[in-house]
Amino acid sequence: MDDLKRHIREIPDFPKPGINFYDITTLLQDPLALRMTVDRFVWLFADKHVDVVVGMESRGFMFGPIVAYALNAGFVPVRKPGKLPGDTVSETYDLEYGTDTLEVHQDGVGDGQRVLIVDDLVATGGTAAATCKLVEKLGGEVVGLGFIVELSFLPWRERLAGYQVATLIRY
Repeated sequence: MDDLKRHIREIPDFPKPGINFYDITTLLQDPLALRMTVDRFVWLFADKHVDVVVGMESRGFMFGPIVAYALNAGFVPVRKPGKLPGDTVSETYDLEYGTDTLEVHQDGVGDGQRVLIVDDLVATGGTAAATCKLVEKLGGEVVGLGFIVELSFLPWRERLAGYQVATLIRY
């Protein structure tokens, strides 16, 4: 899917010096690139019989509902603490310097539901691994994870070992 790469804007030194930010908003602006991205996720996971697509805050919210619609599945958001109005389940995970926490509605995923996790980018895999744990706490089965961009030079594979992971663009 290297043809999608030309739709990703690279912004050096954002959000801080030394970081190269891969901006997907330019991909969202192009109807064909957006359709190709969604269609590729659907093609990769159609045989998984997905019940629920989970998207992490915030860019997972851009693709998760579209993929869910195309797969005839529901969509469940995973958010930062205090952003969901109902009863939630949380998972705290380690960052390079500190910790972070994610939450999902307690009734967001049911026992035995087949779940696809979608986000824009995988770097260290911490957010995705925490999301997998949330899904599994609720009795769901993670049948796959889909990311538009992977940073292949970072160690995300170790954190997501044992899961089917598909990425569309590698840096």
